[in-house]
Amino acid sequence: MNLDEIEIKRDPVIVFMGTPDFAAGVLEGLVKQYKISMVITQPDRPVGRNGEVKFTPVKEVASKNSILVIQPNKISEALQEINELRPDLLITCAYGQKLPLELLLMPRLGCINVHASLLPKLRGGAPIHRAIMEGYSKTGVTIMYMAESMDTGDMISAEEVEITEDDTAATLHDKLQIIGRDLLLKTLPSILEGTNPRIKQVESDATYAFVIKREDEKINFSKTRREIYNQIRGLNSWPGSYCILDDKILKVWKARKTTNVFPELENGHVTDIYEDGFGVKVSNGEIVLTEVQPEGKKKMAAHDFVNGMPNIKEKVLK
Repeated sequence: MNLDEIEIKRDPVIVFMGTPDFAAGVLEGLVKQYKISMVITQPDRPVGRNGEVKFTPVKEVASKNSILVIQPNKISEALQEINELRPDLLITCAYGQKLPLELLLMPRLGCINVHASLLPKLRGGAPIHRAIMEGYSKTGVTIMYMAESMDTGDMISAEEVEITEDDTAATLHDKLQIIGRDLLLKTLPSILEGTNPRIKQVESDATYAFVIKREDEKINFSKTRREIYNQIRGLNSWPGSYCILDDKILKVWKARKTTNVFPELENGHVTDIYEDGFGVKVSNGEIVLTEVQPEGKKKMAAHDFVNGMPNIKEKVLK
């Protein structure tokens, strides 16, 4: 037997791309079982009032595990460096930039993505927030091949989870992060062996989870209590929903629904004071705000906020 006939086994060359906490949790699971040759994440940016520059969550994990990290402003600037690695597989998870076709074609086994929804539902950059805001009863994680169009590639595996009445974007994020990590690890062996399935998405079933904009955060009290409740919890813990009270921003972090109706009041009018907060008239009844954040101040229980406003029942929130 000559050397050409001997199969030389080596670790697959895997590149990971991601940026926020969700991706960092997935990477933490990945590095326990696989060698990661390179991590690509967004540039570090200043955060907080002091403008302190901090590592992205993915960079924190990569640095802790002594993995090469690159942070291009545009992914096109890093194509040569990635190509020199001759990657077998590229894994993305909430990276934050669209990948060019040249990069999608580069890895021998393709590019896969960990997406926080049950595709083709909720394609896009804010699937966790939108799942709650739009009243979905379930969501999940899909491992999929990447394609030129956003989240349209063939699906490999998926796992669903119920969205409970009390879930917020924060609690759902944590559930899906664990599912995403575990599902990726369960799916990777078949991808590396070339035995995984490829399931086409049904285009007619597609919905979209567009990135949250400032106008999505503003509460419209002419909507139903269900719509407003879903908006508030779907934007908790980031970026938060808000309304206007006395020409100042009042952020709303938590609320609860009631079955009370106040047909004589205009939408947005304060209805009553409760042990845990204060009620606000909406199109089909009332919602009680239980945790708020006045402009320039910290979060507080709505009951404490009410104590500082003896005339709260005369107010109209807009």
